[in-house]
Amino acid sequence: MIAIVDYGVGNLFSLSSSLKAIGAETVVTGNPDDLRRAEKIILPGVGAFGDAAALLRQDGLDQVLVEEAKKGKPLLGICLGMQLLLERGFEYGEHRGLGLIPGDVVSIRPVIPAGYKIPHIGWNALHFPKSRPKSPLFRHIQEGDCVYFVHSYYAARCEESVIATAEYGAELTAAVQHKNVYGVQFHPEKSGAVGLAILRAFCEMEEPL
Repeated sequence: MIAIVDYGVGNLFSLSSSLKAIGAETVVTGNPDDLRRAEKIILPGVGAFGDAAALLRQDGLDQVLVEEAKKGKPLLGICLGMQLLLERGFEYGEHRGLGLIPGDVVSIRPVIPAGYKIPHIGWNALHFPKSRPKSPLFRHIQEGDCVYFVHSYYAARCEESVIATAEYGAELTAAVQHKNVYGVQFHPEKSGAVGLAILRAFCEMEEPL
């Protein structure tokens, strides 16, 4: 069973529907015991980093996620959920993340050309670093396959964890991985067949990795 973390941030219907479309058994839950029982966990999210981090801490879900990840359970963060995996977020101040992946979450404005719109919305090709093996999260897709982004902030100072980038006037972090913890800045549930293939690869992950 895959647990989708429900902590009051975002519409979870499309993600749940996508997982069901590939035959995955899912539960949308904010219950810590459900997260502990699940074989894998997905942390979604939209909105502001600080607000989302506070909601996770409010019910102790932050500690549960860290504990389960450290046991080797596969964990996937999506969009804001990916950003929360990092150490710090700098959206409207400085906020503490889960610290499962080294790095910070910062605005894309200083690194993209002045004429580019924020938020970055649209389809972009994924590029895999040549300096490391292709992540198992992307085992079913190819270099250059496109996915759908909506974001104004991105993961920085996390070079050793980057498993994919996308170009939006600059090379931005599109996905990260540290051992059994994965994060994607894009929305696989809104990325058609490519997104479903990525979700299927995550469903195939084994514990421990």
